[in-house]
Amino acid sequence: ATVLSKKGLAEAKDYAAIDNAPEEKARGITINTSHIEYETEKRHYAHVDCPGHADYIKNMITGAAQMDGAILVVAATDGAMPQTREHILLSKQVGVPRMVVFLNKCDMLKGEEEMIELVEMEVRELLSKYGFDGDNTPVIRGSALEALKGNKEYEDKIMELMNAVDTWIQTPVKEFDKPFLMAVEDVFTITGRGTVATGRVERGRLNLNEEVEIVGLHPTKKT
Repeated sequence: ATVLSKKGLAEAKDYAAIDNAPEEKARGITINTSHIEYETEKRHYAHVDCPGHADYIKNMITGAAQMDGAILVVAATDGAMPQTREHILLSKQVGVPRMVVFLNKCDMLKGEEEMIELVEMEVRELLSKYGFDGDNTPVIRGSALEALKGNKEYEDKIMELMNAVDTWIQTPVKEFDKPFLMAVEDVFTITGRGTVATGRVERGRLNLNEEVEIVGLHPTKKT
């Protein structure tokens, strides 16, 4: 989002603004799923930031179940970790159709192309093993940290990544003509606004001030 913000396509947010829980800030990891939005020249994206830490992999299922595609981030310095396999497997099981791979921290392996090649090969094999198109999935080599620092070489890699997302991940077919249906993912309270529900619209449209039924409560309620 920071790189895209320079083109006026997103609002820059720092790490702490995305990882909201105190334990996430303390440990520098992502536990709960978080949402940010940005645009490319072609699309508007709602980006779900899923945890990469193995202990919190179950929280990723909530985020993955909403996805039309995914960006799999793998540190080139570490290679595929146990949670990498779990992310790929879970993505397949919840119906994520395609993903793009971003090999991060490639700036730390300057001059070690063979190491990066091995990591890419390993990730492609994992994708194929779990039912994705490992041979043709775009793999972008870059450095998120260097891009954030304004290093143009790596900013260009972020743009290359988003171009790959635009082209490789297909636009989902939405059933706008059917009755509105949205599965509620989360419910929280905002001061001055009241109770707010979030989720993904599965089909149909909803206009301002239209009445909806909340199904699953006893009895069914209208609001």
